[in-house]
Amino acid sequence: MTTVAVCGGGIGGLATAIALRKFGLDVTVYEQTRQFARVGADINLTPNAVRALDGLGIGPAIRESAARPQFRISRTWDTGAETSRLPMGDSAEQHYGAPQLTMHRGDLMTALENRLPSGVVEMGRRVSGVADGRIEFTDGSTASADVIVGADGIHSAVRTALLGREQPTFTGVVAFRAVVPTERVGELPNLDCFTKWWGPNPSTQIVTFPLNQGKDIFVFATCSQEEWTEESWTTPGSVTELRELYRDFHPEARALLDACDDVLKSALYVRDPLASWTDGRAVLLGDAAHPMMPFMAQGAGMAIEDAVVLSRCLSLFDDPAVALQTYQETRLQRTSRIQRGSRSNEWLKVAGNGDWVYEYDAWHVPLELAAARTDA
Repeated sequence: MTTVAVCGGGIGGLATAIALRKFGLDVTVYEQTRQFARVGADINLTPNAVRALDGLGIGPAIRESAARPQFRISRTWDTGAETSRLPMGDSAEQHYGAPQLTMHRGDLMTALENRLPSGVVEMGRRVSGVADGRIEFTDGSTASADVIVGADGIHSAVRTALLGREQPTFTGVVAFRAVVPTERVGELPNLDCFTKWWGPNPSTQIVTFPLNQGKDIFVFATCSQEEWTEESWTTPGSVTELRELYRDFHPEARALLDACDDVLKSALYVRDPLASWTDGRAVLLGDAAHPMMPFMAQGAGMAIEDAVVLSRCLSLFDDPAVALQTYQETRLQRTSRIQRGSRSNEWLKVAGNGDWVYEYDAWHVPLELAAARTDA
């Protein structure tokens, strides 16, 4: 039986472990933190991601805490005029086979963690290097496996070991994130929707959507900034600065900013798609392979899709090299297209068709290099 070591216990890593176990494969996850914590704020799961999670058996769990936006609305920053209104919620479930769900990232992590038995995830194991099926950890210990999966995020140690150090480019765009109790702004319209306020230039926007079954509203705002020195999602920001930057936006958008008590501020970096994700018996997945700008809301979704397709490939082929190459060829074109598309901030600005993103079914998509070898 093929043994698999997954480096990284985030969304992609845990999804991979669940999928591999579904196919009867032996997997261990190595996570650098000493314990899981409720970090981050939002996650926007579009139908393609929810369908993949349903196949992992956590659909009921994530629906317990998630909100279901009824529409995806685009509005103009100053007049408030709607430029598009895309039905989601029940309409998305009927059309795509799964709804859009918006929820706290910690609730998704809990659902994934609860799907794995004890012993699968080893905590406090920070990777320092990878070579020839062997993982080295910063504490001097080692582990080995037939396949090593780098699911260790944008600062991936596995990617560095395979491809060398990268040099991401600061986009000149920063993002603010905050969570507001709905009761503070309960008189505003469309609080049960995903709403995007398109600003006066491509870098400026405000996005809002419900969390926690509608009890909270998540606020995500971006704008231009000349310099930044740190790539982090947990840097404190200034509520005063946030309100000042968007002072000319429509009153309904500003009302949400006025209700913010605190905010996180982060820089957005861009990376070009990689030509290859695999080297020998190691392979990359999720943000380690294709970190994305947030404008299409597909970062987590692509990691979850990766997890399903990689697990299908490893279950079908005895030769890990063939499995990893099949996984790469099946996923590379789609993720590269979305990675590039996420840069422009034009996704669904006007009424358009998101079917090519949302209809994708990771459990049944044809495997590119497997066609001549199997009926998969």
